[in-house]
Amino acid sequence: MSTIAQNIDILARRISEMEESQTLAMARKSRELKEQGVDVINMNLGEPDFKTPLFIQEAAKKAIDDGHFYYTPVSGIAPLRQAIAEKLKRENQLAYSADQIVVSTGAKQSIANVMLSIIDKDDEVIIITPYWVSYVGIVQLAQGTPVFVEGKLENDYKATAQDVKAAITSKTKAVIFSSPCNPTGSVFSEKELREIAEVIAPHPQITVIADEIYEYINFGESHFSIGRVESLKDRVVTINGLSKGFAMTGWRLGYAACPAVIAKACDKIQGQVTSGANSITQYAAVAALNGSRKEVGEMKTAYEKRGKLIKSLLDEVEGFKCNTPQGAFYVFPDISDFYGKKYEGKTIANSEDFSMFLLETAHVAVVMGDAFGAPSCIRLSFATSEELIKKAIERISTAVEKLS
Repeated sequence: MSTIAQNIDILARRISEMEESQTLAMARKSRELKEQGVDVINMNLGEPDFKTPLFIQEAAKKAIDDGHFYYTPVSGIAPLRQAIAEKLKRENQLAYSADQIVVSTGAKQSIANVMLSIIDKDDEVIIITPYWVSYVGIVQLAQGTPVFVEGKLENDYKATAQDVKAAITSKTKAVIFSSPCNPTGSVFSEKELREIAEVIAPHPQITVIADEIYEYINFGESHFSIGRVESLKDRVVTINGLSKGFAMTGWRLGYAACPAVIAKACDKIQGQVTSGANSITQYAAVAALNGSRKEVGEMKTAYEKRGKLIKSLLDEVEGFKCNTPQGAFYVFPDISDFYGKKYEGKTIANSEDFSMFLLETAHVAVVMGDAFGAPSCIRLSFATSEELIKKAIERISTAVEKLS
């Protein structure tokens, strides 16, 4: 390898300051063990274990047969942007026009587009914790300053309106959160979101970024979008996509519904970075959004059953303190009771140590809570079979009994 290739000084500061996604890092370590023949149960990645519904697959095949092989408009093909606008009006009571929709290669790119469009150096972005792992990295990439507002376990990991109000300053440019939440499975109620909107409304410089990627995996009351609140309706960016609800992770398609000025900025940024999303995926997405929600509902029912199962099993393991997931497919137990305990001379000092202990001893892959701004926790995905859930928790229970 050449000297210049080894020289870290050639890299931009933003790269050295950016942390690797810990969900992907744990996946890599898990994969390495599997390659060595170890039977690892993966509960680390947030990926549905269901197949994409057949009618969506067929739409993709038809798009190929119809010859849709060419570059698409940067913000997405017209039929898809119209389908998204109609979906948002029909299901979310949100009034976005098609020209306010920007289709991207996943919701992660959608969030990045928005942050790069509205954040200048040292602008503050309020991030409700626990948060999805990439929020902080994206804010930092935009040279913004993350400001964390903690959602506590006793309040189902949800920050209150007063918590948000206390964090707002003259530098606050955005607030971002997910509901249903990755990693906690918590869901903000209409009442809670209206209260949060009320404290943000008097600050016209603030844009609210509502990550609703798990919208269809909601086990309780119907999903409520903060963009419905009249006082904020022109200052909300609604992020969504097809990865989770339609089991289309590898298809890579997300979208942002934005105020017009932000939509134009996102189109400008994306035009310089990736241009339009995959053409075949876009035509498949039209079919998904305009089609039946039968399979979506069936998947949600399965996730809800699994969520109840894993919660009940973890409640029987001493040292785990869990909330009850109300959506998504994660449980996020506090495991700080194990800190200071030892196994084979090694002390569990933090959630990374505990996660590695589970991987190496129980052969169960989880994600450390530090990745989500909650160093006392770990995240387990229950997007897997009930059989594997039972087997994983049995292994974890056996492993933690070895700690002293």
